[in-house]
Amino acid sequence: MKLGWCNANRSKAEKTDLRRLVYFRDLIRELVTRDIKLRYKRSLLGLGWSLLNPLLQLVVFYIVFTRILPVSTPNYAVFLFTGILAWNWFSSSLSLGCAAITDNVALIRQPGFPAAILPVVTVAANLVNFILALPILIAACLITTSGLPGSGLIALPLVILAQFTLTLSLVYVFAAVHVSFRDTQYLLGVVLLFAFYLSPVFYSARAVPMQYQSLYRLNPVVHILEGYRTIFIQGVCPEMRGLTAVLLGSAAVLCLSFIVFSRASRWFVEEIGS
Repeated sequence: MKLGWCNANRSKAEKTDLRRLVYFRDLIRELVTRDIKLRYKRSLLGLGWSLLNPLLQLVVFYIVFTRILPVSTPNYAVFLFTGILAWNWFSSSLSLGCAAITDNVALIRQPGFPAAILPVVTVAANLVNFILALPILIAACLITTSGLPGSGLIALPLVILAQFTLTLSLVYVFAAVHVSFRDTQYLLGVVLLFAFYLSPVFYSARAVPMQYQSLYRLNPVVHILEGYRTIFIQGVCPEMRGLTAVLLGSAAVLCLSFIVFSRASRWFVEEIGS
């Protein structure tokens, strides 16, 4: 009799957990949709800006680094566009995610609202923009000499997962700190500017002198960008050791940053109201 009672309670708990997961999934989906709609509200091009912006960046960088300061990187258009798309997802998520709490005061003040999903929504919304631009990148591969990406596309979800995990782990920290210290957003802009030049967005990581390679490759963005380029330009699976290290390291940091965010969230309403 006692065993049956325990099994019944376990079954109820599992159903409750499943309902919570479905609730969080639906809530994230609705908030991502809302975020995208609000971002392009009253815009003539709407979601087209998510494609036009990286294309304009591509044109500017391509002219600079093929006409003014020529580089010797093969298939530079695809090389550059890949870096721009991945970097825009990363930097936009951090910039917007930093204010994920302060920009959603009405939601935070609602009793029982899970504040931890707001950074997820920001990163996921920018992931949608990244995915929408991928067909253009694939078309560019077809037009240029690289051709259609081959078996390397199998590894694309792993690279995306690594970048998502890394980005979210950082957004949790910046979002929590920004609630109390509003200068965080401005400092983050400076950090992202340095990170842009210290990451191989418009140049190859191989161009970095050999004596600095070990230090340079401590930057996880290096492995992520190289992963994308190996897939789309070479058409093969990227080197797994670096990507796996980034994914596992980012997962560990994500656990710690989530704990920091969860503890800080107890005072969000009080901090926002002050």
